[in-house]
Parts: sequence; C-alpha cells; structure tokens
Amino acid sequence: MLENKRTTPLLAMIGALALMASAPAFAQEAAAPTTEAAAPAAAEAAPAAAPEGKAPPTIDSHGGKLTPVAMFLDAEPVVKVVMIGLMLASVFSWVLLITKLFEFSGLNRKSDRFVEAFRGAKSINDMGRIGISEEFEGNPLADMAAAAASEVELSRQAGLQIAGEHRDSTIMRAQTAVSAVQSTLSKRLSGGMQFLASVGSSGPFIGLFGTVYGIMNSFIGIANTNTTNLAVVAPGIAEALLATGIGLFAAIPAVIFYNYFQTRISAFGTRTDGFTAELMNAISRQLDKGA
Repeated sequence: MLENKRTTPLLAMIGALALMASAPAFAQEAAAPTTEAAAPAAAEAAPAAAPEGKAPPTIDSHGGKLTPVAMFLDAEPVVKVVMIGLMLASVFSWVLLITKLFEFSGLNRKSDRFVEAFRGAKSINDMGRIGISEEFEGNPLADMAAAAASEVELSRQAGLQIAGEHRDSTIMRAQTAVSAVQSTLSKRLSGGMQFLASVGSSGPFIGLFGTVYGIMNSFIGIANTNTTNLAVVAPGIAEALLATGIGLFAAIPAVIFYNYFQTRISAFGTRTDGFTAELMNAISRQLDKGA
C-alpha cells in the first residue's frame, strides 16, 4: 500500500514532463497552416501592386524621338493650321526680301547711269529724249526728267510764254509734273512693306494663340489620364510651344527686312529730292538761255 502511494506521484511527474516536451511540436504544427494560408494572400496582393508602379505608356509614335517634324504631325488641327500659316508668311517674307534686293540693286545702277547721261544734255529736249530712251525705261529719275521736259514742251505747243516773265510759271508746272512721278515712285517702292509690318507685329501673337490652344488641350489630357508623368505631358506641351517658335521665326526676319527696306526707301527718296532740285536748276538755265 505504501509503495503504491509513492509510485503515483512519480508517474504524475513523468507525465507532466512528457506533456511539456511535446508542447513545442504542437505549437509548430498549429503555426504552419497560418503561414501557408498567408502565402497565397501575399502572392495575390503582389500582382495588384505592380501596375501602380509601372510607368504609363507615352504618346510618342515616332520611334521614341520627339523631333520638330514629329511634333508638327502630332499637333492639334488648329495648332497645325497656325503653324502652316506662319511658315507660309515666313516664306513670303524671304521671297519679298530677295525681290526687293534685286529691285533696289538694279534701281541704283540704272539711276547712276541716267544721272551721268542727264548731265550731258544740252537742252530741255535732250533731257526729255534721254528720259524716254529704252536704256532707262522704268527708272524713276528718267521718268521725272521726261515728265518735266514734256510739261515744258506742252506749254510751248499751247502757245504759252515759257521764258522771261513767265519763267516761274513754267518751272512750277514742271515741278508739279515731277511731284506726280514721285508720288507714284513712293507707292511702287513701298509695295510689300505693309505685309512685312503685319507679319512682324502679329506673328508672335498668332504663334502664342496656337501655343495657348495646344497647352489647353494638354491640360485636358492630363485631367483625363489622371497622370502628370512627363512622358505623357511633355509631347503635347512641346507641340504647343513649337507654334510660338515658328511665330518668332517668321516675325524676326520680317521686322529686320522692314527696317532695312524702309531705310533704303528713305535713302532713295532723298536721292530723288536731290535730283529734283538738279532738274529744276537745269530747266531754269535752259529757259534763261531761251532753249
């Protein structure tokens, strides 16, 4: 009886120790399903997060290169019309430049030859004959001399006294005929200047209109795509800014050409004024000589 009482506590202690030794194994087996269940959830969450970090595709459709030609082709229709109009204006400005350069170059050479021939005239009739010669056809100075000589001849044919006390009246009529030729000359030399002035003053603003319209559409695209990624936004803004660049490209040469030709027109106007004085003096001398 005494041995049974001693054995019972001993068996109880051995059972307790065995139970404690087996507890970590049970804990590991219980935790394993939890870890295995969490793994699929993490795997499913990973693909969902990937698209958020992925850069959206760009709108550049020209092999990844954003060139001026590509920007022009991708521009909005309104912006494209603005660019085409400005480029045509620029082309016309350069054509006008070349035309005017040839015009003034030929004008000065022919004027120099005419003045040399005019100074060798011996009478008013000689002045008129030199002025209407084919060699100097279309030259403003020759037209002025021909008009003055023609007016004196018409007064003589009308039976008017052109010398003596009527000398001043004759010179005044000749002066009026020369002034009429000068007015025509001013209109002729000023041809195209209004176009250059218009392109120079309005070109930047027309280009700015295209830029504002293009940037407005770019911001609308930003709002629709819900992204501010430069790869998406930059091409549209660059296309819009190209319109302003073309506007400046058209306006700057137009302003330079306008100022240059205005200086040339003023210089030739001064030359015609000097020739008018020389022409009137020559007519006055011939009238005093009775020619």
